[in-house]
Amino acid sequence: MKTDSGSSASSFPFEFTPGMFDGGYVLAATCLFGLERFLGAEIDALGYERLFTLDGRVFFRGGDDAVAGANINLRTAERVFIVAGPPFRADSFDALFEGTRSIAWENFIPRDASFPVSGHSVKSGLTSLPDCQKIVKKAIAVRLGEKYRLEKLPESSPGLSVEFFILKDQAFLMLDTSGTALHKRGYRPEAGAAPLRETLAAAIVMNARIAEHPDIFLWDPFCGSGTIPIEAAMLAAGIAPGLRRSFAGEGAPFLDAGVWRNARSAAIEKASAASSCAFRAMGSDIDPSCIRTARVNAGRAGVGSMITFETADARRIRKPEGPQVRGTLICNPPYGERMMSAADAEKLYREIGRTFLAFDRWQIYVLTSCETFESLFGRRADKKRKLYNGMIPCILYQYIKPHDGNDSAHFSKVPGARRKS
Repeated sequence: MKTDSGSSASSFPFEFTPGMFDGGYVLAATCLFGLERFLGAEIDALGYERLFTLDGRVFFRGGDDAVAGANINLRTAERVFIVAGPPFRADSFDALFEGTRSIAWENFIPRDASFPVSGHSVKSGLTSLPDCQKIVKKAIAVRLGEKYRLEKLPESSPGLSVEFFILKDQAFLMLDTSGTALHKRGYRPEAGAAPLRETLAAAIVMNARIAEHPDIFLWDPFCGSGTIPIEAAMLAAGIAPGLRRSFAGEGAPFLDAGVWRNARSAAIEKASAASSCAFRAMGSDIDPSCIRTARVNAGRAGVGSMITFETADARRIRKPEGPQVRGTLICNPPYGERMMSAADAEKLYREIGRTFLAFDRWQIYVLTSCETFESLFGRRADKKRKLYNGMIPCILYQYIKPHDGNDSAHFSKVPGARRKS
């Protein structure tokens, strides 16, 4: 196809058509690398038309209601953008200027609204982000100045931020409807020294199929500020992650204000009362101050009655008694990067490997950046998934099958492991 600037955008895995931008929006939800599958499944579950996926971005289509619904309900998204127009070729600053200027910004930006610009360029000839930022800003200003017959735009009222995304010399121009990143749910104003992103925690509990098995007891023995059990409880109770916060798009005049009220009302109606939800979880940590913070955070999230928090050393925990107790351990122990030394982290992994052996027939999920975790833990994982906690590459080690008790055999199969004499 051809964009307004006459350049081809055929290098993308999806063909844009002019009518796609009529009667609705093309939207882009961003996420941490590795979470695209979870985000796509969420978009499908909400009933929106998924278009295609790029690394860290899922594109879909919907109206005003989708903008509000996606912001309020998506657990693994970082932001929800409106794509302002079809992508265009931007292999030079002139092409970037003309392509940006061709977009009907007057449909999104009022005459007095501000429009901060930021963006990214990946595998493209235009590598200077400050220069790209200036070009995009100037092109939008020229377009709006012509439409509003203004020599200088006042930018005296709040407006949506504009983001450019240039991939392989193809440019997307988008408007940020989220404002504050969506991982900031509002329940965790204070976090520990090495916080786990809420969106990543949500993906991990989705991966463990917590919502499908509310009778399974969840335990995080390194709970910190409580993110994993809180996200699990919110998922099990059907509490939307954005129910208790505001969004930049709520002030956009081109979006129907009623859709935000309707989306919140629908989310409230869908949520189970925490007291009637069968799901139960425990969070423990060696630091008493973390436990105090976690309890407060769980209360803010509306799931305080579903989670028990207590001070405990993960190296000394014991499996709850009773054959009827079925459980899942999910944890994000220190990596040896921002908390404790690498040597201390490796020692910790050896110790919890011995402790967790007692949790036979429980599923165990451990997120860490340590590539030799299996040899330290003493068991080969049944599955592994590469994820990112912010910019830190991590691996989710998944122990799903029952442990057969042959520790020596398990340990000897792990690459680089040495039998103890």
